[in-house]
Amino acid sequence: MQQIRKSMPTARQRMTAAKSARNRHSAEQKLVELKRRLREISDLTAAGDVLNWDQATYMPRGGAEARGRQCAVLYRLAHEQAVAPGLGKLIDALAHYGESLPHDSDDASLIRVARRDFQKMIKIPPDHVARANAHGSASYNAWTRARPANDFVAMVPYLERTLDLSREYSSYFAPYKHVADPHIDYADEGMTTASILKLFSELKSQLAPMVCAICEQPVAEASSLRQAFPKAAQFEFALNVAQRLGYDLNCGRLDLTHHPFSTRFSTGDVRITTHVNENDLGDVLFSTLHEAGHAMYEQGISAALDGTPLGKGVSAGVHESQSRLWENVVGRSRGFWEHFYPSLQRVFAEQLGSVTIAVFHRAINKVARSSIRTDADEVTYNLHIILRFNLELKLLEGELRAKDLPEAWRAAMKAELGVAPADDRDGCLQDVHWYSGYIGGRFQSYTIGNILSAQFYAAALRAHPNIPSEIASGKFDTLHTWLRDNVYRHGSKFVPNHLIERTAGAAMNMTPYFDYLREKYAALYRLPVSFGGNSGTLPSLL
Repeated sequence: MQQIRKSMPTARQRMTAAKSARNRHSAEQKLVELKRRLREISDLTAAGDVLNWDQATYMPRGGAEARGRQCAVLYRLAHEQAVAPGLGKLIDALAHYGESLPHDSDDASLIRVARRDFQKMIKIPPDHVARANAHGSASYNAWTRARPANDFVAMVPYLERTLDLSREYSSYFAPYKHVADPHIDYADEGMTTASILKLFSELKSQLAPMVCAICEQPVAEASSLRQAFPKAAQFEFALNVAQRLGYDLNCGRLDLTHHPFSTRFSTGDVRITTHVNENDLGDVLFSTLHEAGHAMYEQGISAALDGTPLGKGVSAGVHESQSRLWENVVGRSRGFWEHFYPSLQRVFAEQLGSVTIAVFHRAINKVARSSIRTDADEVTYNLHIILRFNLELKLLEGELRAKDLPEAWRAAMKAELGVAPADDRDGCLQDVHWYSGYIGGRFQSYTIGNILSAQFYAAALRAHPNIPSEIASGKFDTLHTWLRDNVYRHGSKFVPNHLIERTAGAAMNMTPYFDYLREKYAALYRLPVSFGGNSGTLPSLL
């Protein structure tokens, strides 16, 4: 009896336990309220995104002015809720509770990321959000007319306004070391102008000799891709391939647009767009694979994170790693086409019936200095990105005026790639990025994605060495599942560098990327595997 009394809690212990239970219950109620508020913000943003998707796909031209106003209202309302003092107090009240939870848990991560996002968002006035979105909508609409007409002059006022708004955005995060830093950090958290320039310097030193070595070889024959291919058949084939990879049409759709993109409204609604060129089969194939890679990432995020800041890809660079992995590492591999090429030949028997898989494979991996980024091969692609990044910095710094961009573009293309565009349509008007949003931090994510695509794929192969043989037999579940379990499902729970290290086993570095390029293109162009120099290893860059 005495022993039982000793084990019974004291009155003070009972009071402490009761207080702890009340505090936990109160925190749990606050967490429910936090999720409700965040879901409303997410829904308002998604509604604006639906309108943007419609503008880029089906909206009649006459709706442009009203659409800009409608989007501006929705994004302003979302921003006002995202910076509401009540939301900040709620997040602060949950700070201690979040620290008491396992660091990797959904709730602890939500409180942590919501706090980080709130601290960034309160620096940006709602009026700026409305003005920037209204201008972006108007600028995009103007670009859809200006590019086909080769009319850069028409875009100069828009570009000047975009630069003003881009600098204004950066001003809210002063002090900074470079005016582009706030934009870069928004896209790829932890990166700066300085770290990107360091990355690009190392990358260029390795890529330039690779490009020279390959371009000294006979040019790959690619005329098989430049024939007349019925558009409907191209679209249907590309959609079927995307589905086979794992893109779920129950939660998505494929449509046509000027400049392909993917967009997410919820876990159950992730849409992609593509572009079909009747005289270039590669256009629809690889733009669809690229966007499907983005979409599979979003479809694979845990449904429990939907409607919260965690329910999206962690960074633009990691997102691009998934599009580039499926588009290039998988989609341009010999094994991939050992499975799909026979069916492609059946669909386009007249055009490809006599073209061997070896010729086709070399054609889709042709390396050549070209003026169009989206058509660029894997080896020259990053040189296009470096060029654009450097021009962005000059525009933001005021060293380059908007009206002088075409000439600066042509000079940079000639210096960096040895070619110059014939006109502005295929020069400084070719990318939608500067004509639909801010300038700064828009392009480096593609290169980060290229580097990480090889690093993630190498990690997947270490876990499942049979992946290449499965791809050759048309089976993609092992790779897709590994990516979903290790990358997709986490959404934005972890900062990019943490996700990369836990998934790939090391911080971002270029060794797997250069190993991939050298092995692949040495075989295609009959070069020694060591061509172009030695692989470079970088320390953590994110």
